[in-house]
Amino acid sequence: MLNKIKIGILGGSGYGGSELLRLLLFHPNAEISYVTANEHAGKKVAAVHKNLLGFTDLSFSATPENLAELPQVDVAFFAMPHGAAMSLVGTLAETTKVIDLSGDFRLDDPEVFESAYGRKQTAVGLQKEFTYGVPELFRDEIAEAQFIANPGCFATATILALAPLVSNKLAVGKVIVDAKTGSSGSGAKAAANTHHPQRSNSFYAYKPFTHQHLPEIEQCLSRVGSITSSLVFMTHSMPVSRGIFASCYAETEREVPTQELNEIFSEYYSGRRFVRVVEGSPDINWVKMTNFCDIAVHSSGKMIAVFSALDNLVKGAAGQAIQNMNIMFGLDEATGLLFPGTNP
Repeated sequence: MLNKIKIGILGGSGYGGSELLRLLLFHPNAEISYVTANEHAGKKVAAVHKNLLGFTDLSFSATPENLAELPQVDVAFFAMPHGAAMSLVGTLAETTKVIDLSGDFRLDDPEVFESAYGRKQTAVGLQKEFTYGVPELFRDEIAEAQFIANPGCFATATILALAPLVSNKLAVGKVIVDAKTGSSGSGAKAAANTHHPQRSNSFYAYKPFTHQHLPEIEQCLSRVGSITSSLVFMTHSMPVSRGIFASCYAETEREVPTQELNEIFSEYYSGRRFVRVVEGSPDINWVKMTNFCDIAVHSSGKMIAVFSALDNLVKGAAGQAIQNMNIMFGLDEATGLLFPGTNP
């Protein structure tokens, strides 16, 4: 019988940390050794995340400046704000695997990182050790990796929608991505444009041409195939708590019937348990609370439309992180993650 994987969670008070706890507490091969949250240090986890009442007796601890002061674990999940992991990862034991849910290690170029995130990359040497963790594209690399940069939520939805087109050299003209997200993508702390009264009955664009996920999308797709298309990436706030819906439009050199596209996408994701190619349109209701990304593809003349939907906190964050962990430790990637969404 496989020994339990000992797990540390750095930053357990936010939505990402909450989802890691919710999922890992029921993972058959996982044992959570500690979870940190400075503002809640000493409090019971279930007193902060009341949905976990009766499921855990864990308490939050403070995050020390040197993580060697914490119990040694097999894998540490970082669910902290951007910038925190850079200063802490290097203080872990050399044998500890790392999965970072922030943007600290997603971008290869320090200058691109500084432009996207508005801060310097202070761990450039360590950056080279990180593998970009899209399991559907880089499973073999993930299996051998010690450090994983977990992709962003918008990036995951967009990359999975466009990778089959790029790989098959079907996106030759301009690509336009119109992506929408629910309010939980902005984190647990309310801000002027993210709290409920502002978003509940509203819809608006934000960060036009400047969203930090754009360079990681371009970087990842350049590894999938030769992409010469210019990518226009626009993000919007929609009045739901969970979910991302991306509408991607691409020009092609020849007319590709919808049936052929469905065959291309189905073959591309064959054996990829968490990508479902669906008819018509995906619906965020059917992927909420799950690790699935649903994709539909259509064509008209030389235009292709690809729609993708996922839960930004699961497949877009904690679920994908656990999927990466499973692969890193030689488990079936679906372990602890295979459950349907709710209806409705």
